[in-house]
Amino acid sequence: MTSARIDHLVTSGTFALDGGTWDVDNNVWIVGDDTEAIVIDAAHDAGAIAAALGGRTLRAIVCTHAHNDHIDAAPALAEATGAPILLHPDDLPLWKQTHPDRAPDGELVDGATLTVAGTDLTVLHTPGHAPGAVCLYAPGLGTVFTGDTLFQGGPGATGRSFSHFPTIVDSIRDRLLTLPPDTEVRTGHGASTTIGAEAPHLEEWINRGH
Repeated sequence: MTSARIDHLVTSGTFALDGGTWDVDNNVWIVGDDTEAIVIDAAHDAGAIAAALGGRTLRAIVCTHAHNDHIDAAPALAEATGAPILLHPDDLPLWKQTHPDRAPDGELVDGATLTVAGTDLTVLHTPGHAPGAVCLYAPGLGTVFTGDTLFQGGPGATGRSFSHFPTIVDSIRDRLLTLPPDTEVRTGHGASTTIGAEAPHLEEWINRGH
């Protein structure tokens, strides 16, 4: 029986890439219990995230990908808590656009398991929105944290640098639609959904995209 729970906060800031800037609201997910936790995507506001942790030991700051709006607060949060920042190495070129003088502390590897508060989260490498994009599947919590790979209503954007539409479609089909249909999809922006809710129209969409 897992003792872990999922806390959620929304932080606001800007997303910048390819010379454009957009105002965005980001989901920050905290998985843990009363003593320890991990943060998924330290977006915009290290102080608000630290306050939500409430003195718990932060085991890791996990980056689903390295677009600036998902990592801009990561170094400050790491400095405040001593937690390591973990990123898939394929996203280092994007990371360096935002933090040229501060490297991540560790690598996320496909198939690796992160454990916090008795709960296992498996790293799924799901490139497409970004080369090093990952999702984190927590079967004990019946949820997958998808960053910007899968949203309510379809895949994440692939119109900018370092992204590729056929690749994100393959990632979703091969790595996410194979999860149990009742798995809750907790996204990088906006509302949650389920694998079962997205699968039917994604399959049509996959056929259109190829």
